[in-house]
Amino acid sequence: MPSVTFYGACGVVTGSCSLLEHRDRRLLVDCGMYQGGEDLEQRNRAPFRFTASDIDAVLLTHAHLDHSGLLPKLAREGFEGPILCTSASRGLTSLVLEDSAKLQEEGAEYARRKGYSRYAHPEPLYTAEDAKKAIRALEPHPFDTIIEPFPGLTVAFRRAGHLLGAASIEVVSDERPHSTWLFSGDVGRWGRPILKDPEPSKRPPSALLLESTYGDREHEKADTKEQLATIIERVFARHGKVIIPAFALGRTQEVMYYLSELVDDGRLDPKTVFLDSPMAISATELYERAQKEHDEEFAEMVQSGSNPLGDDRFSRCASVEQSKTLNSRSESAVIIAASGMATGGRVVHHLLHNLADSRAAVIFVGYQASGTRGQALVSGARHVGIQGQSIPVRADIHLLHGLSAHADREELLRWCRALPGPPQRIFLNHGEDPARKALAAAIRKELGWMDVDLPDSGTRVDW
Repeated sequence: MPSVTFYGACGVVTGSCSLLEHRDRRLLVDCGMYQGGEDLEQRNRAPFRFTASDIDAVLLTHAHLDHSGLLPKLAREGFEGPILCTSASRGLTSLVLEDSAKLQEEGAEYARRKGYSRYAHPEPLYTAEDAKKAIRALEPHPFDTIIEPFPGLTVAFRRAGHLLGAASIEVVSDERPHSTWLFSGDVGRWGRPILKDPEPSKRPPSALLLESTYGDREHEKADTKEQLATIIERVFARHGKVIIPAFALGRTQEVMYYLSELVDDGRLDPKTVFLDSPMAISATELYERAQKEHDEEFAEMVQSGSNPLGDDRFSRCASVEQSKTLNSRSESAVIIAASGMATGGRVVHHLLHNLADSRAAVIFVGYQASGTRGQALVSGARHVGIQGQSIPVRADIHLLHGLSAHADREELLRWCRALPGPPQRIFLNHGEDPARKALAAAIRKELGWMDVDLPDSGTRVDW
């Protein structure tokens, strides 16, 4: 009898990881990193609650670190099977894991040098060699292709619309007589720029594992382009800088899309916009090349010669020296830099130089997890710690929910309604408990699906 054990992202929005057991086979769906405050991130160093060498394969929904980030640790501890993903996910996942390993090694070295770690000999969570091992295991497959990784078990990836290559995963067992587990992954949104919309599963699921990041709210319906324009025009009028902490994968490309529209409208000089993230630059190139994943509108823009992601559109800062130059720039600028929650990366240096400037503005464009610097800023903190300093917050702080890549409550219900049949059971994870509880109530009321569970970490379900 197949079973699923829920390990990660139970009551939180990071660390996705579920164990699927079928006969003598053991598969993980995602192996993600926890992100947020120190207590949450310490979970990444806890031992896996399964034996890595016993895992036969991994099914990866998409490249974001909270879904893929512990794959190198899994490889380091003995996993030797394939990591099945979509064709479009392979390149992004490689970027993410290479960058994460680099940050792990640099962070451990810095801790050793400064002596601030709680450990006498701080070690990286994993190394570049561990990341390479995981990357070599990536096995790409097209969307909507039936894969049989093991006898009696088939897998298919369906477009989730959340990120380039992001998938919901159908897993079908030949037992009882056919049990279908549907893992939603992170569900995207309809009518968003660049990528195609989410697509429904092809089979009625017996059991649905559904994300619930925004299960307790609806995204604002404001015009995102106009919001960006209003903030930028106000800041430029007072000769300040606009800092946009953006996730390198997905959110950066969408921000570039809207800024490019402002350029085409004659409302923004492209020479004042800077993309300051090596990973985002590489990811943008992957997005541009993935023509099969482009929606019709974006494909027409590229065809007409107005490509928002083209390397001639905005300035790209690949080197540290180019990045540092932005901080000494006296003219107004829009600076897009990772990380999206302002927990690391080049954006931290831009915040260090601009948060105390009342002429500046910071625009957050995605979910800010509890315990992050981004969450503190959008919650109204008047001072934040950066590199051992307490920095006063005088810049304007904005959070644009309209740029979220996650479906909100109504969009999650829309995704559920598009299923070819109702599931017998629903399990909600990848959401904080208030969001999970609100979505569970909405599913029962709006869809009439009464069997909705909120599993704790370690909960096992036989099916």
